[in-house]
Amino acid sequence: MFRLTQILAAVLLLLAVALGGYAWWLGSRAAGPSPGPATGAAPVVAAPTFAVVATRREVRAGEILGADALQVVRLPIDPPGALRDVAAATGRVPATDLAAGALLLESGLVAGLAARLEEGERAVAIRADEVLGVAHRVQPGDFVDVFFLLKGDGREVTQSQARLLLSRQRVLAYGGASVDGPAGPGHDAPGAAGTTPTRTLEAARTVVLAVQVQDVARLALGEANGRLLLALRHPGDTAQPDAALFPAPVTALRTGGPGSARTALRPIDQAQAGIAMADLAGGAAPPITSPVVAFAPAIASSALVVAPPPGMAAPRRSAPARGGIEIESIRGDRREIVSY
Repeated sequence: MFRLTQILAAVLLLLAVALGGYAWWLGSRAAGPSPGPATGAAPVVAAPTFAVVATRREVRAGEILGADALQVVRLPIDPPGALRDVAAATGRVPATDLAAGALLLESGLVAGLAARLEEGERAVAIRADEVLGVAHRVQPGDFVDVFFLLKGDGREVTQSQARLLLSRQRVLAYGGASVDGPAGPGHDAPGAAGTTPTRTLEAARTVVLAVQVQDVARLALGEANGRLLLALRHPGDTAQPDAALFPAPVTALRTGGPGSARTALRPIDQAQAGIAMADLAGGAAPPITSPVVAFAPAIASSALVVAPPPGMAAPRRSAPARGGIEIESIRGDRREIVSY
């Protein structure tokens, strides 16, 4: 019995030692270094940023943006309509004042036909119809010659004429279509490959041309007093009239003296000085004064005699009155001398 007790005690002791060793192994494993990331785990991704153009300094409205006034910054947001690089923003014009660090958005920049004009140009609209618009074949971006037709009126226009008024003018808009927008009705629509584009004619009522500022008055005067006609020309045809072959017309306003040449002025000054209809037509007709009354004493047969202008009938005289006076009356192309 005593021997059985000893054997049981030895078994229990060995079991306790085994359990202690197992507990020590578990404790050493929990205190060891933390395991590395599991194979195939997704890496940590940084928040995306977006490149946008901003101003380096304060920019006033209407100032042409240069590269020195712009910079590219990165933002965690992507503003709609933001410009992405400096090259795309250079040369644009802000519609409002911008502070330093302001973002450049398309909505804040000048757009439309004004942005399509070159230095010294003005966008001018003239009335259009099917004949003037070359049967509505004129399209934005075309180049045209502007001819005008004048009928002689005996005053400002001596004789009817038709000649070139402005050469190689750029079309900015025709009807509802313009160079800064999609083509509207009346312009070629793309068709299937190998087929002729379809076309729907539009009764355009206006055409907008890019005209040099000194020529705006000529265009306005020609449209108001005559009939304009557009002639389409190939865009590669750059021929221009030789201005040296024709005398420069005088200005409507005096600039330093009578007969000052328009070519001596800057383009903007030529626009200010203007041009008269007689000079646009190439010279005025002989002036006809109506009515004019002239008095002269009737001494013998010596009365005041005025040679009639070309085309005017000889004056009709009444019976002379002894000791009276003669009155000469001129009305249009009729002259009459009455004795009293």
